[in-house]
Amino acid sequence: MTKRPQLRTVVLYVSVSALWIWFSDHALNAVAGDRADLPFLQSIKGWFFVLGTGALLYWMLGRDMRRLQQATQRLLDGQEQALRVLVSAIDIRHKETGDHSGRVMRMATGLARVAGVHGDALRNLSFGALLHDIGKLAVPDAILVKPGRLDEGEIAVMRQHARFGGDMLQRVDFLRGASDIPYSHHERWDGAGYPAGLRGEAIPLAARIFSVVDIWDALISPRVYKPAWPEADVLDYLRKVAGSQLDPRLVALFIEHYDDIKALGEPPETAEPPRAALS
Repeated sequence: MTKRPQLRTVVLYVSVSALWIWFSDHALNAVAGDRADLPFLQSIKGWFFVLGTGALLYWMLGRDMRRLQQATQRLLDGQEQALRVLVSAIDIRHKETGDHSGRVMRMATGLARVAGVHGDALRNLSFGALLHDIGKLAVPDAILVKPGRLDEGEIAVMRQHARFGGDMLQRVDFLRGASDIPYSHHERWDGAGYPAGLRGEAIPLAARIFSVVDIWDALISPRVYKPAWPEADVLDYLRKVAGSQLDPRLVALFIEHYDDIKALGEPPETAEPPRAALS
């Protein structure tokens, strides 16, 4: 059975300390004998022991922390890979275009950085953006991929996906902080959205950021119920709904940094995901 890291650290520390005490005591007795300054030399030896073992502890703890960080990174990578497999299935079922979920995740993360989001909040936003449509797994195919306009009853069923998505992520410890986007990305700045009718800054920041990117992507991409819009028309629409549907400050940031954020939506050159979530 593999030894626990803390046991290895303790054994190494105690062994080195014991060897130092034994050898230093014998060496000091051999050199100093019955000299009058023996107490002073003992003090000097003690300070060397404190400094030496302090340096040893610093090295051992740093080594263990690096190993822990590497293990945590491998765990996060494995979690993200599993999520991407799930997201691919969602995109295929929803008949989304290409790398839809990955694209909006990268672009939303880029807009979030511009808006000053970082650390755990940025990681949660990235996971939430990637899983924004997970609640649609509970929506029947007849409604989810219907080529025509939905009737009122179908719209009511479709809108339930926001609650389903938020509830799903709340059940997973490492995704609980990422539930704001699946639950709230259909809220509107003017309070006319769903599922809770939140208004203005009562809408979580992550959801407000994602909504800008999601609407851009929905309009500029072809869907089963509509063709793609021209890019200029999409940007004009975002300006038009700033202050009603979308947070006006975030729309302004998106347009100001449009070229850089749009570039993040390009397909990645490799299959390996960007480390945006872990920055």
